[in-house]
Amino acid sequence: MKFIRFEHKGKALMGVLSGTTIHEVCGDMFCEPQKTGRTYELSGVKLLVPCQPQKVFVIGLNYLSHIAEGKHSVPSEPVVLLKAPSALIAHGEQIVVAHPEHETHYEGELAVIIGKRAKRVKRDDAHKHIFGYTCANDVSDRVVQRQDPRWMRAKSFDTYCPLGPVVETDADPRELVLITRQNGETKQHHSCSDMVFDVPTLIEFISAEITLLPGDVILTGTPGGVGPVKPGDVIEVSIDGIGTLKNSVTVA
Repeated sequence: MKFIRFEHKGKALMGVLSGTTIHEVCGDMFCEPQKTGRTYELSGVKLLVPCQPQKVFVIGLNYLSHIAEGKHSVPSEPVVLLKAPSALIAHGEQIVVAHPEHETHYEGELAVIIGKRAKRVKRDDAHKHIFGYTCANDVSDRVVQRQDPRWMRAKSFDTYCPLGPVVETDADPRELVLITRQNGETKQHHSCSDMVFDVPTLIEFISAEITLLPGDVILTGTPGGVGPVKPGDVIEVSIDGIGTLKNSVTVA
């Protein structure tokens, strides 16, 4: 199923997307939400960020192709960073570059949405705690990133975490392909199975020390092909079976 959050007549709602029709649901999206019987056309609503996380985790250096282009060493364990939830924006909203004099990069990624509280979860049980998957763009200010080795500040400017458009609950990350396009030109095209540390490993590693809660997000890393954005660009992150996250770029 494709879960979606949207705004209609100023009210934030939830639904299940079927084709171009949204079937509204109510209750807890992570625990048997109920259909209300009301429907909406996708073209008539504004999409919202598909979940409301307390925490957004970023996994650095998780594809060999990206490690090579940055001339980094392959990590012996997952590189886990935090990205401020205030950086989140929805499909269709604008990425506002805070420092146009800096080099700011797009990073297309597969995002995991946690659906069940996870603490000290073993990798074989990780799937029980996953609600679904969506597309993400881990926008990063490279100048600030070089200045601050913790990287969080470089990745947490307002609008630097586009997420959406929907959460697909039935996806298998081992079978997904990620494509990032800049103004229609393909920049990244990689299988999500090429991760150094797969999704179950990431959940096991993070939950060993930090409790994951429903709605929390894990951005699983970007493959090779990242590059700078400029005002007027349109960045699209597509994952087969999930959809396309599309955002234009402007400046503050």
